[in-house]
Amino acid sequence: VAGASGRMGRALVREIAQARGMVLSGALEAEGHPDLGRDAGELAGLSPNGIKITADPLPLIAGAQAVIDFTLPRVSLMLAGLAAQARIVDVIGTTGFTPDDEARIRAAARHAVIIKSGNMSLGVTLLAALVERAAKALPGYDVEILEMHHKMKVDAPSGTALLLGAAAAKGRGVALDKHAVRGRDGETGARNEGAIGFASLRGGSVVGEHQVFLAGAGERLTLSHSAEDRSIFARGALEAARWGQGRKPGLYGMTDVLGL
Repeated sequence: VAGASGRMGRALVREIAQARGMVLSGALEAEGHPDLGRDAGELAGLSPNGIKITADPLPLIAGAQAVIDFTLPRVSLMLAGLAAQARIVDVIGTTGFTPDDEARIRAAARHAVIIKSGNMSLGVTLLAALVERAAKALPGYDVEILEMHHKMKVDAPSGTALLLGAAAAKGRGVALDKHAVRGRDGETGARNEGAIGFASLRGGSVVGEHQVFLAGAGERLTLSHSAEDRSIFARGALEAARWGQGRKPGLYGMTDVLGL
């Protein structure tokens, strides 16, 4: 588990402790992190498990069948390269990648099974499939995506919002980057035809709220998902790690894991 002392890392450690057929083989944190050397189980609120948090990924990668990574883009790129060398499964829940970062991950996926998603929730994965289908079925409806997260989140729109936007764009047969509108302020003029709008809210301890509006003349369809606990993302990531065992190298998403 990369980022083992963070909110998601601790949730992953707790879920692995009760997962069928899985054991925690290592816990990784950044060089200089104050939790280095601490017991990963104890830090996650469990009994000590003998796994000390370390900053050296090499022995952890060598002794693992999968790495689960909810960290930062630069860390995720490094781990994807190491996973490719070791030919192990790499589950990436990190968000905020640039186009160049995405290209490097695709390159690593030529040698490793990489399962990457802006949201590992099984419910959000199904939501994205529904958004794609609705956007295709209602081509004249305006698409707007609203998301809210806790005040500590550093990127916006959220990876999940972008995932949902990509699903809508796929349903319309267009490129998201050509149609995305990220926030509006001042005199913006009328809404552009075919735009996919994003709005981001931050505050408190909200785990994750996402709404997709498809607004037509005289009616509005709302598809939504509420994350109440980070364990849903951890369980989805573990399911992805399990699904990836024995697969051919490639870049996969949670839709592959669910067979969608």
